[in-house]
Amino acid sequence: MRCHYHDLGLCHSCTLIDQPYALQLASKVEGVRGLLAAARPDLQGIQWLDPVSGPEVGFRNKAKMVVAGTVAEPTLGILNPVGRGVDLRDCPLYPPAVNAALEQVARFVQDLRLLPYDVPKSRGELKHVLLTVSPRNELMLRFVLRSQRQLDRIRENLPHLESELPDLRVVSVNVQPEHKAVLEGPTEIVLTKQESLLMEVNGIPLHLRPRSFFQTNTQVAAALYRRAASWAEDIAADSVLDLYCGVGGFALHLAGAGREVVGVEVSEEAVAAATRSARELGLPDRGVGSARFEVGDATAWGEHTGDDDAGGRDPFQHGEPGRLVVVNPPRRGLGEELSHRLETSMATDLIYSSCNAKTMARDLKRMPSWHPVEAQLLDMFPHTGHYEVAMRLARVS
Repeated sequence: MRCHYHDLGLCHSCTLIDQPYALQLASKVEGVRGLLAAARPDLQGIQWLDPVSGPEVGFRNKAKMVVAGTVAEPTLGILNPVGRGVDLRDCPLYPPAVNAALEQVARFVQDLRLLPYDVPKSRGELKHVLLTVSPRNELMLRFVLRSQRQLDRIRENLPHLESELPDLRVVSVNVQPEHKAVLEGPTEIVLTKQESLLMEVNGIPLHLRPRSFFQTNTQVAAALYRRAASWAEDIAADSVLDLYCGVGGFALHLAGAGREVVGVEVSEEAVAAATRSARELGLPDRGVGSARFEVGDATAWGEHTGDDDAGGRDPFQHGEPGRLVVVNPPRRGLGEELSHRLETSMATDLIYSSCNAKTMARDLKRMPSWHPVEAQLLDMFPHTGHYEVAMRLARVS
C-alpha cells in the first residue's frame, strides 16, 4: 500500500507500511508463535491454521479523528508532536464511504463554526469526530465536545447534514470535559431517532450503539466468528459462557444448534444491543437453543450465589458437561483472578481470542491444565504490529 501521508512524513501510524504485506503477515505469525511457545513449551507443537487476512486498503470500519486547526480551516486526523492538527481525511485505510463522509463532516463543522479544541492551550469545544460505517455503507457519527454549549446548534442544523449524507443513520454528541488523553466522556446524547447502527456479519444482525465496542475490521471479524463457530461444532458443546461478549458477536454465532448461550458484558448498552439481536433471530432467553445476556464484570461474574444461570451456584464450579467458555478480553488480558477461576473450573473447552499475545501468554502460563489444540492469527490491522489471535484449548484429562 502506498500512502501520501506516510510518504510526506505526516503520519507514522502504519509502522510496517514499507514492508511487503506477505512479509508483514509472516512476521506477525512468527512473533506470536514465539511469544506463546516461550510461555508454554507445549504450544510449540500446536497446530496453527493458515493466517487470515483481508484487503490491504479500505478495511477500517471506524475513523477516530482528532479535530484541530481553526474555525475557518478545521483538520480531521491526528496531532503532530507539537500539538498541531494533521488532516487525514483521505487516509487509504478507510473505505470510500468514510472518506467521502469525512469531507461532508468537515464542511459541516466549518459551516457551524465549531471551535476545534486546542490541546496546547486547553481551549475550544470540538475534540473528536468518530465515524463508523456498516457493511451496507450506513453511517454512525459522534461529535465529542468539551461541553454542551454547541449541542443545540448541531441539533438544529442536523437535517442539512443528513441531506448531504443520506446514509447517515445515527448521530450523537459525547461530552468529554476533562483535559486528558481520554477519547470520550460518560455523557452520550443521541440526536437521531435511530440509536444503533446495524452491522450485519455472516447474516447475524449486530446492533452497534455509540459507546459499544466492535472489531475495526469487519471482514476479518467475520472470519473470526466463523472460526469460533467451527470450533464449537467440533467440540459439540451444549452450553456456552461468553465472557466480554460485547454486542454478541461470538455468542450469537454460537447460539442455536441446540446450545444454551449466556453472554456477560460490563456495558449495559452492549448487553441491550445483544439482547435485541437475539430476539430478532428468534432465540429464546432460556433453554435449548437460547441466548441471553447479562450485565456484569466478566472477572467476577457468578462468583457469589444468586446467579440465575447457575441456580445460585458458581457456574465455573458447577458447570454442566460440555461447557464451553469463550473469552475475548481487552489488551490487559484475563488477569490472575479470572485465569485462576478458569484453571479450577469444570469447563471442558475454551476459546481464547486476544489482541495481545503477551498478556495471552501470561494467562496461559497460569492455566497449565488447559491443553492447546489449534490456533490462528487473524490480521485485523494490516501495516501495523497489531493482530488478533484465536486459540482453542481443551481440558487435560
